[in-house]
Formats: sequence, C-alpha cells, structure tokens
Amino acid sequence: MKPAKWIFFSALAPFRGGIAQFSELLLAALSRKKQLESFTFRKQYPNFLFPGSSQIDAAAHDTHRRIVSTFRPWTYFSAAWRLRRENAAVFVTSYWMSFFSPMMCIWAKLLGKSTLKIAIVHNLKPHESRFFDLLFNRWFVLNYDAFVVLSAAVAADIRAIRPTANVLQLSHPPYAQFGPLQERQSAQLELGLDPQKKTLLFFGLIRSYKGLLPLLEAFRFLDTRFQLLVVGEFYEETAPYEAAFAALDASRVLRVHRYVNDSEIPRYFAATDLVLLPYISATQSGIRAIAQAYQRPVLCSAVGGLSEGLEESQEGFVATDLTPNALAEQIASLFESGRLDAVNNTLRARYAKPEQAWDQFADAFIAFTECLPSKKD
Repeated sequence: MKPAKWIFFSALAPFRGGIAQFSELLLAALSRKKQLESFTFRKQYPNFLFPGSSQIDAAAHDTHRRIVSTFRPWTYFSAAWRLRRENAAVFVTSYWMSFFSPMMCIWAKLLGKSTLKIAIVHNLKPHESRFFDLLFNRWFVLNYDAFVVLSAAVAADIRAIRPTANVLQLSHPPYAQFGPLQERQSAQLELGLDPQKKTLLFFGLIRSYKGLLPLLEAFRFLDTRFQLLVVGEFYEETAPYEAAFAALDASRVLRVHRYVNDSEIPRYFAATDLVLLPYISATQSGIRAIAQAYQRPVLCSAVGGLSEGLEESQEGFVATDLTPNALAEQIASLFESGRLDAVNNTLRARYAKPEQAWDQFADAFIAFTECLPSKKD
C-alpha cells in the first residue's frame, strides 16, 4: 500500500526568525517518518508588517518550493492549486498572524474534503492588535480540522472560538541546532565580558511587549557584581531604549543590536548565568527553548504560556512582579540563595541530548493525526 503523502507549508529557509527555525526542525523530524513535500513563501510580509532589516537569512539554503506572496491575493489561488495537485492525505501549516487567515482559509476550501488540515498555532491573539484580528482568527479556526499548540494559553484561545476543536498541546522542543555549547569563561572573554561578574542575558527581537525597558530600569538597582548582555535587533523606535541605556553604567552593559547569525548564538548563551524574559505579553518563546538546549536557567514573567511548567520542571523561575525594584531583588536573591545551582544541575541532566526531543514531538504529532476522524470526499 502506498504511504499517505503529507504536505507542509510554513516560513522556511531562506526566511529567518523563530517560526522558520521551528518549522525546519519539525519538518526534518516529520520527514524521517512520513512522505512529505515542503512549501514556503515567495514573499512573507509586506514592509508595513515587518520593521526589521531583512526577512531573509543570507546564509540559509533555499531548498523549498516558494509558492505564494501574502500581499498578492491572486497568488493564493495558484498556490492552492499547486498544493492540491499533491493529492495529499494531510496538510500541515503554521499560523502566527491573523494577516495569513484569508490565504489559509482559501487553501482549506480548495484542497478538498479528503485532505486533513492541521495548523500549528504559535499565536492566535497577536501582540499588536488590529481591527481584523477577531474576524480573521475565527474564520481560520472554523476552517481547519485540528490544531497543535505549544501552550495552554493558545489552546484556550482556540477553544474560546470553537469549544469542540481537536487540539493537541505539546511542549516546545529545545533548539539545539546552533552548535555545541562553549565553555563559559572563554565565551565571556571573547565577548569582552568580565568572567568574575554574574551575567544576565536579554536575547531576541526588541519590541515593547518583550519588557526590555522595565528590565533596564531594574538593572539600575543591581550592584556591580552583575553585568547585562542585550542581544537583539530593534523592531521599533529606539529613542526610549537609548535613554534607558544612557542611565546605566556602560562598563557593565554589552549591547549587540543586529540580527545574530546562528553560529554566534552558542557563545552568547555560554557566557550567560541567567536568561531573562520579562515579557509583558506572550504565548510561548523560542528563547526559552534555546536556553533549555544550552542548559541555562530562565527567569520568565507569568504571562500567557511563557512560564508554563517552568518551576514545576525545575528549569527556571517565574517573575511575578516586574516593577524595577522587585525584579532586581528577585534576580539578586536567585544568585544569593543557591537556587540557580539546583536548576543548573537539572538542566545538565535533562538536556544532555536535546535533539531527541524533536523526534518525540513528531511522534506525538503523527499519533494525534492518526487518531483524528478520516476525511472522505
């Protein structure tokens, strides 16, 4: 019997960013178990939805068929017919922005009733809301057969629209694809950091909802035992951040405000004692997944699914108060109490082979798919 074909559409190389990285790793794991064809965008975002320097990773290999431009609606139909010609049993896509809903709903209609349509939903409610979000999200949820999510918060968002939706919640696997972890002191010396100081890391795109401004305020309350590493490209007006940085002791702050290549990532995490995610809103985070792979504890705010299971799994800590003085006090107490040592031991034992988690994720994904009602024309 011929094996059932799957087709997979998402942001993939040469596009950059967390969704593309997640999708590449999941695609590789699924491809080891299923006959699968992959597709991605020709153009992913119009410029008004992408404030960064580039959507493309120049170092990435362009190996996937590029079939659609999101801001050219006529390509939705040509892409749908291209996908339909695959005659696939299962269509898998990624969803993280309501702007994609019309395109993906057209595909759901044109792919035919015999194709099972499954969406990996990274976010349903956007960080920056727009007038069409509620309508487009509802349309999307009602047109797909099943959903895989990475947090209970997103599962609840889907079921608020469709209470009987088929939803599988899985944990975000660790990102171990960037290379081996360096030794801490050598990484700090390469970066020009002081190996004697306690190093805090804020990593990722700089946007208001990620809470860098409150973190910079909190750092003013930390003494000279601490140094701060801020690595990320600005995605918004820089003036408020520049003013906040100017109020700090520059000798204790290292700033890297650009897109960081994959090969550089292990160095930043190796140099770090504690990864900070003081987000004001979130569903889940790829930064936490990188920290897991590189066995670094995190301090996360209690929003969305960002901190789900964190303290229960002994992989990090939850910040319940993001006011500057309270956040600074919690950071200092983590180092003084010895609680970081216990978390470091847990992480070293649990993530000695982080790459195995992607195969486990794919196995659970496939098992979920096979339990869903079959589709017939």
